Amino acid sequence: MKRTVLVVVHTGRPAALRSAQLVVDRLTAAGLSVRILAPEAAALNCVGADVVPAAPDAAADAEMVIVLGGDGTLLRAAEMARPAGAPLLGVNLGHVGFLAETEPDDLAGAVEQVVEHSYSVEERMTVDVTVRHNGTTTDTWALNEGSVEKVARERTIEVVTEVDGRPLSRWAGDGVICATPTGSTGYAFSAGGPIVWPEVEALLMVPISAHALFAGPMVLSPWSVVAVEVIGSSAAPGHEGVSGWSQTVGGVLWCDGRRSVDLAPGARVEVRRGVQPVLLARLRGGGQDGATAVPFTFTDRLVAKFGLPVAGWRGRTTRGAEEDGKEESPADA
Repeated sequence: MKRTVLVVVHTGRPAALRSAQLVVDRLTAAGLSVRILAPEAAALNCVGADVVPAAPDAAADAEMVIVLGGDGTLLRAAEMARPAGAPLLGVNLGHVGFLAETEPDDLAGAVEQVVEHSYSVEERMTVDVTVRHNGTTTDTWALNEGSVEKVARERTIEVVTEVDGRPLSRWAGDGVICATPTGSTGYAFSAGGPIVWPEVEALLMVPISAHALFAGPMVLSPWSVVAVEVIGSSAAPGHEGVSGWSQTVGGVLWCDGRRSVDLAPGARVEVRRGVQPVLLARLRGGGQDGATAVPFTFTDRLVAKFGLPVAGWRGRTTRGAEEDGKEESPADA
């Protein structure tokens, strides 16, 4: 079977269009079949690429999905890659781009590694999200987070949270985020949550601007089931009793900022570990003196993406490492 790659592009960025044309040309020249999405085909104008509908099965039987854009574009591509079990390779043309694997300057080398099949694949935990209300059920999922939020800036939303079938706390605020380790560097981090290394299996619950003493971020077991029950939405101080201010407004559930479900008062949102992960492609290679064009550890990514100061760090010397030898394993301790 001929190797196939789906290319997904943020067509609003001229740099993404130029990069996409380079990717398509190099992949087709190497004998790979390339697919592009119908809504993006006119902007890309790539000869030799197969045009497919932007549907959940767009990546069916594809070896990989190459994404040119920011994290938002990658999250859009994940909706097609996840059901196909195809890994995502992100080329960062956005801002922070935590999910991206390579930068535009490294694009030619990245495509070469794809052609040579010189990459590994890692799994990223997802969450399955279920909304229950008045006997109806709506199912969705998220790679980064599912967030229960208020629907108007002048209001707060009241919720009560539950972990593993037991009530935890009730508070009013802007909402609550249920995130994965992958999502810990996104919305959850902006709301004051901790950064969790992606190899760690856990669920995060992060209140958003909660009016409560006990409203800190929490790290839970990956096997826990978190529930958020919507009590309702309250009017801002000074607006109580004002005509047009209904007390029956609920909230909204957003998954990865892409899929939403309206939440009436009384709705219940359940979040649990996802059955199907999202796959990310990781390139192989390195540079001289330990420098690499692409950071290969999560720590390196944090330093690079946030511009963290590391001046003065000496690290472990080669001589010291040789003298100490290998670290003692737990079995030998």
